[in-house]
Amino acid sequence: MKILKFGGKSLANGKGIRTVIEIIEDKVKKDEKITVVLSARGNTTDELEGILEKASKSKPYQEQLDAFKKYQLDGFKSIDFTQEFETLDKLFEGVSLLGDYSKRIKDQVLSQGEVISAKLVTQLLQEKNIKANFTDSRSLIITDAQFGDAQPLDKLSKKNVISHFNKHNGSTVNVVTGFIASNTNNETTTLGRNGSNYTASLLANYLEAEELQNFTHVNGIYTANPDLVPDARKIEKLSFAEANELAYFGANILHAKTIIPLIEKNIPLRILNTFDYKNKGTLITATSNEKGIKSLSVLEHVALINLEGRGLLGKVGVDARIFRALAHKNISVSIISQGSSERGIGFVVEANKAKEAKTVLEQEFESDFHKRDVSGISIEENVSVISIIGQDLSTFHKPYNALIKNQVIPLLFNNTVTGATISLVVKKEQLHRALNVIHGEIFEIAKKINLAIFGHGLVGGTLIEQILKSSEQIEKRKKINLNIFAVANSKKVLLNKNGINEHWKNSIDEKGISYTIEDIVRYADEHHLENLIAIDNTASEAFTANYMHLVEHGFDLVSSNKVANTLSFDFYKELRKKLEDNQKQYLYETNVGAGLPLIDTIKLLHLSGENITRIKGVFSGSLSYLFNTYSNENRLFSEVLQEAIDKGFTEPDPREDLCGNDVGRKLLILARELDLSNEFEDVNIHNLIPEGLRQGEAQEFLEKLDNLNLVYQKVKEEQKPNHVLRYIGDLWGDLSKEKGNLDVKLVSVPQSSALGQVKGSDSIFEIYTESYGDQPIVIQGAGAGAAVTARGVFGDILRLTEKG
Repeated sequence: MKILKFGGKSLANGKGIRTVIEIIEDKVKKDEKITVVLSARGNTTDELEGILEKASKSKPYQEQLDAFKKYQLDGFKSIDFTQEFETLDKLFEGVSLLGDYSKRIKDQVLSQGEVISAKLVTQLLQEKNIKANFTDSRSLIITDAQFGDAQPLDKLSKKNVISHFNKHNGSTVNVVTGFIASNTNNETTTLGRNGSNYTASLLANYLEAEELQNFTHVNGIYTANPDLVPDARKIEKLSFAEANELAYFGANILHAKTIIPLIEKNIPLRILNTFDYKNKGTLITATSNEKGIKSLSVLEHVALINLEGRGLLGKVGVDARIFRALAHKNISVSIISQGSSERGIGFVVEANKAKEAKTVLEQEFESDFHKRDVSGISIEENVSVISIIGQDLSTFHKPYNALIKNQVIPLLFNNTVTGATISLVVKKEQLHRALNVIHGEIFEIAKKINLAIFGHGLVGGTLIEQILKSSEQIEKRKKINLNIFAVANSKKVLLNKNGINEHWKNSIDEKGISYTIEDIVRYADEHHLENLIAIDNTASEAFTANYMHLVEHGFDLVSSNKVANTLSFDFYKELRKKLEDNQKQYLYETNVGAGLPLIDTIKLLHLSGENITRIKGVFSGSLSYLFNTYSNENRLFSEVLQEAIDKGFTEPDPREDLCGNDVGRKLLILARELDLSNEFEDVNIHNLIPEGLRQGEAQEFLEKLDNLNLVYQKVKEEQKPNHVLRYIGDLWGDLSKEKGNLDVKLVSVPQSSALGQVKGSDSIFEIYTESYGDQPIVIQGAGAGAAVTARGVFGDILRLTEKG
């Protein structure tokens, strides 16, 4: 025999109830021997509780009761629920008159939902010529007198069940009410939370069923609650031990009580979807073929109680006193963690018992307060418990580090005696983010990286296109899901928690909204976005003021904007301190050398203890092109400069390149990578623009480019033979001191030298070290262009994902 149990959502009006009848009919046609256990239909139990509450407070409840009755009869006019409805009328009327109700009365009220459900299904089956027998479980399951959460008396219950099924078996489908039972005085009792599942597992045990099939509204048990974790995956098979852990730690679909009767007789449990019943669901048996982490489960509606006191140091038995005092008031502790010194103990109780637990403990430790052995007992109310079923401490550092990186700091954690489950207490507002972070880390599902991109000009726009084009391949190859949830310019932001698409430019115009940085931070928090990275592709000094706020709210930083690294040294140090305090990263490889691996190389050399003695090179791609071309061709300087402008190598106002400030900033960035405390004012810059052309509008300067020809023709002619012009940055001096010498200048170098052989718009950097002597490390390559810079920013993003 198989026991089929259907939950409330499966039995709801419409598709639900029709599908349940189809499933039962299909099994009967296949000559399967089945018994059906039913919950109350839809939200019946909640509705009855709500009406009961109204009646107890003498509030009008008749309208809600009429709606309840209408729902039960909707579409089933031939069903007679007169007796059940009259029972409810009398019970609610009595409660309304008394202004109160007992657990005993509540059990009587709630039992009617199960009776109505079973009577309906029985008649619908009979109308299809299926032999169906309405079975009131109050005549089968006998319990103690603990109303609301009664415990079955096994011997009596088993005897009743076997006797009943000997009479009504074979081709008859017994339709059994779940959740309800009766005590030895024949009074209605209920079996507590998930009681219908418990009824089904008790019947399976007593009848030694072949399998218990639990029909719900999902396809089985998942690696996490799909409502909270969109990437959750179905688990094909679990062991009873693992299912028991899941049930204990709050898996909605199971209850620990449900598992125990099945374990005793080794009866498989299959979790199935009523609305997709051909899906094989999740099978739970005595053994599981797979080892490792199985699922994340959540306990909500809990509170964390902390008992602290230095005077507890060295004292034994404190935990025993806690448990004894709480047990006396029937308060259960689900999670506990303490130091070996017992100077601090934290434990989790049901939220509605927290204040009572605190009062009980204050009474228990009253004398300890007077002695100042106990300093305080506090309640953290807005918390949840996440349990990682199958997690052991040897690999726990991975999800734990991922949580810390996402600024989720567990308030308490412990592991089971077997070491197979670790539980974390987190703040309730961080639950969604914590679940998604842990799930992505431990199940090797593509880790979602949520990107906010500021600035979508040449570099920013190219970066967005590169990410959209490469994201699918990166997800397959690297298991990383790059999700651009925000794209912003100085005025508008486009927000989409699921990521932008290729139409993002039009979307910003049509759907973009004005914003502040706080709006974006709030959006990320409200949608529980994890692994946040803010990318600054602006050239704005004003925007760098947001860096601290972003870091404090969980964002790593990637920037092609050089400004933040060239502001005052105090700001530079403060930002690094903020990054360290919040365990965030700041990558800016493209600040110097576009896509070349310059900063990483210098960091590696410096951190390894290598003494860097000098760094010099051609830092500007635009100026590289200008002087490479001018040196090698017999052309006017203004003609070559105009060509560089036309090719987009320079800024719209080329004076921004020619003044040397950009090279100066890049040189300063490298100096600070060597822990030098130079300021921008320390950089000696050779401004390539003659004094008379430095002021005025850009157009006015562009009209006077010919004025540059005599100046640079003279410089070119005064060179030694076989020499060429290069505009370089040079960091030199005793770089072990507080500050170095920083020069930005136009120089003439031998054509045969490394600097002299640079072509096109390439950059080149020579890094001199103590170990290498006069032989520098040379890094050379494309030093300009939106595509190159964007690719460098993209590389920083990917490096951050690997560090995470």
